Amino acid sequence: MGHDMSQIKQMSAVALRDEIAAGELTATALVERCIARIDAREAEVQAWIWFQPDYALAQARALDEAFAKGGVVGPLHGLPVGLKDVIDTGDAPTGNGCPVDDGRQPDKDARLVTMLRDAGAIIMGKTVSTELAFMHAGKTRNPHNPAHTPGGSSSGSCAAVGDGMIPLAVGTQTGGSVIRPSSFCGITGFKPTLNAIPRAGVTLQSHTLDTVGVFGETPADTALIASALFQDDKLDAELAPITSSRFALLHPPGWDEATDDLHAAFARVEAALGGRVVRAELPPAFNDAANQRAIVNFAEMAHHYDRYRKAGLDRLGPETQKAMADGAATPATDYIAALATGQAMKGGLRDVFETADFLICPAATGPAPEGLEFTGDSIFNGLWTFCGTPAVTVPIEVAENGLPIGVQIVAAKGRDADLLRVAQWLYDWNAAGRG
Repeated sequence: MGHDMSQIKQMSAVALRDEIAAGELTATALVERCIARIDAREAEVQAWIWFQPDYALAQARALDEAFAKGGVVGPLHGLPVGLKDVIDTGDAPTGNGCPVDDGRQPDKDARLVTMLRDAGAIIMGKTVSTELAFMHAGKTRNPHNPAHTPGGSSSGSCAAVGDGMIPLAVGTQTGGSVIRPSSFCGITGFKPTLNAIPRAGVTLQSHTLDTVGVFGETPADTALIASALFQDDKLDAELAPITSSRFALLHPPGWDEATDDLHAAFARVEAALGGRVVRAELPPAFNDAANQRAIVNFAEMAHHYDRYRKAGLDRLGPETQKAMADGAATPATDYIAALATGQAMKGGLRDVFETADFLICPAATGPAPEGLEFTGDSIFNGLWTFCGTPAVTVPIEVAENGLPIGVQIVAAKGRDADLLRVAQWLYDWNAAGRG
């Protein structure tokens, strides 16, 4: 019982912002619209782990009162945002998708939550995370077909935006947890340069890899929320016109496992870019990127999640248990060698970015797999998390089974704004082509 994507009406954050600023829409009316959608769809999609309408409405009414006295409070005034359940909130529980932390109540907001509130955003609730932001799936289903996974680990954030319950959400990526589920749910997911958005108050799995990312309908929507969350307060765009940009279309390790639908979507993008496509190959250091990234991830996870081991590993899912056991058994020499591989990858990437301004590769191996146990393969995502480079998913195709497929665009570290401008151009091109 798949859904025709046209039946799922997503909400453009930029358009909603403009309506609110013009006085055509109140924050309360927007929150009520979101509540109605959640009421209608949550039983099927199951995107939320903590949601109380009164909590969101109280924030909306306060913003409407402030607006009546003097106008817009901030750049995200009145816009509802969903928070992955690994992001601390001082007035709502943060359970990390984990039975050990069920009902855990932090004493203060994560830094990024403070920034969202200061920008006028409404914290709508907490969205489902896979267990400890790893691979053991939560309850969430794909909004386009509930028999399929929404991806992970930012499952609820992607599904809620993908279903039109909320215009914006925040998640995290350690392997592929922003980029891949965005592709599966038919939305834009933006993983910025490492540490661009502050991690204080976000449950730490891997200090080398963890990256906070954002979700919206369009790249412009993700730029809107990211610009309010960037630590240096700027998301500058200095890009020459798109026509002069050079794009390398990569077939990274795992390409042969990708579906025919994905290969067809990639061919469409290549045709659209025409003469702007340049040849570029990833350096040899990338060939074992998935294994080396996993070594770093699991070793750091075993360290940072030590309290969960002590609380009783048997309370955790088998995927989490195995990763933590592997990490605890990793020799220090292997961990250091894996970190060195990451440095070699970053060095080799500098040469690639002298040939191409942007890299395009798959966001996932195809549409969302059937079943809810497996959240999908992150083979095309983890290498960019390891390099700390910004990446964005642009929804581009609908597979034969009616599920969405996205492509991933990658830029050099620090070129986040340029990346989002290119992504919006590709999004607009695709929308025009689909009429």
